[in-house]
Amino acid sequence: MARLLLPQCCCGLTPLPLPRRAVALHPPPSLLPSSGVAASRRALSLRVAVAAPARLVTAEDDGSGSSSRAQGGDEGPSADGFDPGAPPPFGLADIRAAIPKHCWVKDPWRSMGYVVRDVVVVLALAAAAARLDSWLAWPVYWAAQGTMFWALFVLGHDCGHGSFSNNAKLNSVVGHILHSSILVPYNGWRISHRTHHQNHGHVENDESWHPLPEKLYRSLDSSTRKLRFALPFPMLAYPFYLWSRSPGKSGSHFHPSSDLFQPNEKKDILTSTTCWLAMAGLLAGLTVVMGPLQILKLYAVPYWIFVMWLDFVTYLHHLFPQIPHYHLVEATEAAKPVLGKYYREPDKSGPFPFHLFGALARSMKSDHYVSDTGDIIYYQTDPKLAAGAHTSD
Repeated sequence: MARLLLPQCCCGLTPLPLPRRAVALHPPPSLLPSSGVAASRRALSLRVAVAAPARLVTAEDDGSGSSSRAQGGDEGPSADGFDPGAPPPFGLADIRAAIPKHCWVKDPWRSMGYVVRDVVVVLALAAAAARLDSWLAWPVYWAAQGTMFWALFVLGHDCGHGSFSNNAKLNSVVGHILHSSILVPYNGWRISHRTHHQNHGHVENDESWHPLPEKLYRSLDSSTRKLRFALPFPMLAYPFYLWSRSPGKSGSHFHPSSDLFQPNEKKDILTSTTCWLAMAGLLAGLTVVMGPLQILKLYAVPYWIFVMWLDFVTYLHHLFPQIPHYHLVEATEAAKPVLGKYYREPDKSGPFPFHLFGALARSMKSDHYVSDTGDIIYYQTDPKLAAGAHTSD
């Protein structure tokens, strides 16, 4: 039986039942991002399928007594007759057809233009910060450079999806250079990210922020639960995920024999791990030459800002990773009429997406685990963890 998990979403694409076991959706801010620094590139991908739900399972059904919330409120239709749990009047093909054909066209020259621009900005920021070497300027540099590291990641993300260009070799070379420079093993990430797209929200098979079954959740000690759900700790998780994956999973993005990968992918993993080690060695050499404090200020702090961006956005989603990043905003606007009430987004806070942090915090406080049984299931809240989160506010 297919099991669908619906969280308490405050924004984004309304969750739809998917025909696979134990599916969960986290609350996205919108179908695609449309504001903020490098906004048109600030997203990871969401697979959407359409199927009729078998039945709705609430906390009262399983007797757990834990809080359980449905997307959009109650399980049934709203006052205006809209039922987010019912099959929508459109399919994935309808959304795809609404997006202009030119949005799917990959322009390698334009993609490389973004690479050159972002690399120049990264180098210029580092040079300016090193020259000023002022504690008044460093915080500004850290925020800006951390965001630019994230921009480099998303260009590499396009390479991994093949939306950078139609040339697989160019995608691989550029992806390795960009991701290695920010200590991401390109092929290891690319393959596990492909698994994420193929199994989005699946309890057993998803890779990124997969929902925890109640049995697994209850087996975690209190410190592990807090590290996963108490901000800011979840926003610092990515490097640890690369080394040891998520709770309940084993393996590493660096090891060619990890169960993340197929036997014919070992060479790819060795290549990306070697590139990662080369970057780590370069940083070690620069630390000897320039001193640890200077490398901390120039690279380490921006790296952790980048990690926070990455974990934050990975918790959110977007549609159609085959679309180049520079067409995402236009594609969103074209898809909105088809999605109708299934498209939701929060009120924007201005040119910077500060409003999304509130959505993230609310989800972290309420979306903790899923029932071990049921056909269509909802995120449930651990009252003790939620109380602790409210106390710390």
